[in-house]
Amino acid sequence: MPLSLPLMENNITRQDLDAVINYLQQDDPILTQSANVRSFEEEWSQWLGVKYSVFVNSGSSANQLTMAALRLRYPEGGEVIVPPLTWVSDIAAVLQAGFSPVFVDIDPCHLGMQTDLILGAITAETRAVFLTHVQGFNALTDKLLEGLKDREVLLIEDVCESHGATHKGKKLGTFGWASNFSFYYAHHMSTIEGGMLCTNDSDLYQIFRMLRSHGMVRESNDQSLKDRYQFDCQDLNPDFIFAFPAYNVRNTEIGGILGRNQLKDLDKNNDLRNRNLNLFLSHLDLSKYRTDFRLEGCSNYAFNLVLREPDDGLVARLMQTLRNEKVEFRRGSAGGGNQLRQPYLRNILGDAYRDFPNVEHIHFYGFYIGNFPSLLPKKILQLCDIVNTVH
Repeated sequence: MPLSLPLMENNITRQDLDAVINYLQQDDPILTQSANVRSFEEEWSQWLGVKYSVFVNSGSSANQLTMAALRLRYPEGGEVIVPPLTWVSDIAAVLQAGFSPVFVDIDPCHLGMQTDLILGAITAETRAVFLTHVQGFNALTDKLLEGLKDREVLLIEDVCESHGATHKGKKLGTFGWASNFSFYYAHHMSTIEGGMLCTNDSDLYQIFRMLRSHGMVRESNDQSLKDRYQFDCQDLNPDFIFAFPAYNVRNTEIGGILGRNQLKDLDKNNDLRNRNLNLFLSHLDLSKYRTDFRLEGCSNYAFNLVLREPDDGLVARLMQTLRNEKVEFRRGSAGGGNQLRQPYLRNILGDAYRDFPNVEHIHFYGFYIGNFPSLLPKKILQLCDIVNTVH
């Protein structure tokens, strides 16, 4: 019998569904963004350790709103430093906001951008570093945080795959100007579709609230801000003043209920994911696969299986073995590998992908395999036996 290991088992529990059903059975329940969304935002902020959170319909929308807010801060445009190994929406949001992406290679030990390369890429045109914490790893260093502070460059954290991961005991997503999370199906917790923007900046928080909902001033909860707009726009209905050409990326009460319920088990489930990762790495064949990942502060998203050396024959046999065993995997790790090979960038930047050897290695010789709280240790050991026997 094949091992049959999916990337993710359904992480919307019966308890989550019952909470939604109980809400829907009320007389005339509100379904659009309302009290449960507000409560989820408050509970998430408390769990993460930030002042403000804004719930939206996806992590990709969170990326887009963050870049839109950055463009309001820098209307002249400029550069944003991004990794070539990330999800497409990070780079797409940079392009859509009219910024120029500047790419730097990754550190193989945590799959995020290398600190020294980031600092070396900063110019007078740099507006922000958009740092992806890949698959539960912490990509921060004290040197990076100090360097960005000294250069007065904003840090934006993509924590979509790393809920609960930490740097020096403090949760990722609390270090920058803004941070983005995703609650998509396969992530540490799910609202079916959903995302969160987080910040400690009160002005940015108000911008996020307005950008989320058509740029409407009434979405702000800062009365002095609303009063200023109403005074300046006395020819307009105060309920329909649009400050920005924005978006509609609100979530729903159902998403809020799911988020509140799932958040209760997040820490416990993260512990199980990390337990699984340690078991996996401790049983891999060290002569074939890398196991020297930076695990301090990790909140694992998936098992990373990376060949130590380039070997086209071995990687082909490995993929066929995984398919035969019905083990779902993703070659190239996060987001399909080297984003610079994708048409949307290759049409702009040509063969620039060749300049990033660490990402290129992950693109061809790196995978991720599903890790989830209900995964049994015996299945992990079986998986290790399978990949270790591939020659």
